[in-house]
Amino acid sequence: MATPAKNTVCLWYDGGAEDAARFYADTFPDSFVSAVHRAPGDFPSGKQGDVLTVEFTVLSIPCLGLNGGPEFTHSEAFSFQVSTSDQDETDRYWNAIVGNGGQESACGWCKDKWGLSWQITPAALINAITDPDPAAAKRAFEAMMKMRKIDIATIEAALHG
Repeated sequence: MATPAKNTVCLWYDGGAEDAARFYADTFPDSFVSAVHRAPGDFPSGKQGDVLTVEFTVLSIPCLGLNGGPEFTHSEAFSFQVSTSDQDETDRYWNAIVGNGGQESACGWCKDKWGLSWQITPAALINAITDPDPAAAKRAFEAMMKMRKIDIATIEAALHG
């Protein structure tokens, strides 16, 4: 038996843990499903033999998906922030999440179809809003505040005035 990671993100799902984990593994690099565990007996939101937990890794972060039922749901208080290097990578991740039953939010945030929040964040955006010139950073920040998916060209145009 493998030694578990010292710190694992446990994500609660209403029956969709395996589908979510497989979607993440197919979408992001350094992501995979390592184990699917079935319940040894009945539990409040399922029966013996149903998928209870799924061990998976998302972008090198160890996670455990728990099919705990409808009692708890995801919120924006937790999100994965994915740093992207260019517009193509930003578009690819955003479109995968939103196009697979997810929904757009603001400022580079979106939710997958299981309700988990993702920040698809180009490195160019972070560089722009932390620019040493306060006026330039403010222009980039104000441009970001009007966006759903981040458009790097628009951010850079705002940065440079």
